[in-house]
Amino acid sequence: MRLRALLETEALGLRLLSGEDELDRTVRGVMTTDLRDPSRYLSGGELVLTGLAWRRDEADSEPFVRLLAGAGVAGLAAGEAELGAIPDDLVQACLRHRLPLFAVNESVAFATITEHVVRQVSGERAGDLAAVVDRHRRLMTSGPAGGGPEVVLDLLGTDLDLRAWVLSPTGRRIAGAGTPLPAEVGAVLAGEHLAATRTGRRGPHRAQVGGSTYSLFPIRNTGRGAAPAARDVRETVLSDWLLAVEADAGDWPAARLDLLQGVTQLIAVERDRRDAARTVRRRLAQEVLELVQTGAAPAEIAARLRVAAPVLLPGLGAAPHWQVVVARVEWGEDGAVETGPVAQSLLEEILVDPATSGPDSADRIAVAHSGDEAVALVPLPAVAPVAPGAADPDAEAEDGVRADAGAGAGGDGGAASGGSDTAATGGPAAGPAAGGTAGSGAGGGSRAGGSGAGRPAAGGAGRGLHAETLLAAVRTPLSAGLADDGRLTLGVSAAVHSAEGLRGALEEARHARRVAAARPGRVCAAGHHELASHVLLLPFVPDDVRRAFTARLLDPLRDYDRRHRAELIPTLEAFLDCDGSWTRCAARLHLHVNTLRYRVGRIEQLTGRDLSRLEDKLDFFLALRMS
Repeated sequence: MRLRALLETEALGLRLLSGEDELDRTVRGVMTTDLRDPSRYLSGGELVLTGLAWRRDEADSEPFVRLLAGAGVAGLAAGEAELGAIPDDLVQACLRHRLPLFAVNESVAFATITEHVVRQVSGERAGDLAAVVDRHRRLMTSGPAGGGPEVVLDLLGTDLDLRAWVLSPTGRRIAGAGTPLPAEVGAVLAGEHLAATRTGRRGPHRAQVGGSTYSLFPIRNTGRGAAPAARDVRETVLSDWLLAVEADAGDWPAARLDLLQGVTQLIAVERDRRDAARTVRRRLAQEVLELVQTGAAPAEIAARLRVAAPVLLPGLGAAPHWQVVVARVEWGEDGAVETGPVAQSLLEEILVDPATSGPDSADRIAVAHSGDEAVALVPLPAVAPVAPGAADPDAEAEDGVRADAGAGAGGDGGAASGGSDTAATGGPAAGPAAGGTAGSGAGGGSRAGGSGAGRPAAGGAGRGLHAETLLAAVRTPLSAGLADDGRLTLGVSAAVHSAEGLRGALEEARHARRVAAARPGRVCAAGHHELASHVLLLPFVPDDVRRAFTARLLDPLRDYDRRHRAELIPTLEAFLDCDGSWTRCAARLHLHVNTLRYRVGRIEQLTGRDLSRLEDKLDFFLALRMS
């Protein structure tokens, strides 16, 4: 439709103020905005509606109109409800840039004009799908109150009968309308998308899960004002969102593919907003990290922590305890990829509770990066002490799994939990990081429990993050993105209760990460509890020494088992696990004690060792651990 047709529609209440010679311009869509610079959300041909809230004085009109004209909009319609008569400086600016300007009577709602334009454009295009994008743009660019990605996906469902979800690179659901996407399906789809992206294939990518076909679209902002495109796919593959649509896009017409590409652009705008909101938290973490690394006085570090705590744990004041998480991403021998920002973005995602959704679920995670590693500062809210005589929920938990803490720190509800040795911090400040979820401050769900080893030291910090639990839900998709040349290693410190302990926590987390790096696998983690064990030493034993040591002790037993099916290796493992107790070991193996004594005697005969001696027991124990 043309601008002239809008002017001639009396119900719209439009009055032409400038641009009479430009009324034959074609209107391809409509957008409502009060942003001072909406150009990044414009593609050309729009009728822009504005309430003039962006205008503070007459000097603002010229740059606003210049941006609209540069974006190729069809015309500008300004409402009279805010300022009454349209300012003359705006009229003059539109005249200079040959931009048609209309005044909208205060009795006419912008929604009336919007619906009229959408209806007319849709009719003229005979159902052209781009009309839906116009509606989406209007909703998305109105800010958070406009509904965000959820509204876009809801419109995809109602207008095109397409079920779609926005997923993080780990498969966590960020947005979706209608039926929730199962977490395990999201993880598989994210892995398929990451694997396809690493091969260099252009989206959409096709994936089949559970009998359903999905089309996976990368979400990247390629419009005006977007960041420069990455030179290497590895710079962004582990941080980009994706749009999963339950449909096979292979047989779609070009118009529908263009529509979905437009939707990904709109969602990319929301992603940019989210990243911008993280700036303060990243800066706080960076400042604390720099103070710790440069050996600043504890009083100065404590002062910065007091500033950070209310941001990360609103309403609770200073956090009584902190943990440090260090992550590093490495790409083979290639040093051309800057990995610090990659690790930073990825660690922010890992520390979010996978049970939560939404782009702002990580709104209390503070991650800095230094060189090629990312460092997260995780506040742990206090846990109420157990009253005298009351049952200790940690003591009652079976198999070392703790009960959920219940109330969250910060009021988001839920609690993140820890793994086997370090339990999770309850509450909002503990998302996935805590206990494998939002430990750093994303509120919401929980992952797993922890064991007695995770009990706080004097003064008790309640619960903390468990290294292995953090990666449990994300290992599969991230391994696909890391492919054959990438590695992610992560280390977690113990909780510290003061600024004096923060430097030690940082070093502890870095040592734990190095332990993880010595292990095989694409995605590895280690916690502080492993630094006080023989486990710390084993990864650093040279491979040739390992092989020689284990072969000398265990190969004779393996050969004997292979020839006689005697099960000497399982017997040795059980005997050591039972601390050399004949009766307990015999009961575990369902053997008569005499049979057990015969087997142990055969082990000693084949190896020349004496299992009554502590030194020989220790050698066998280490050989089994290294084998």
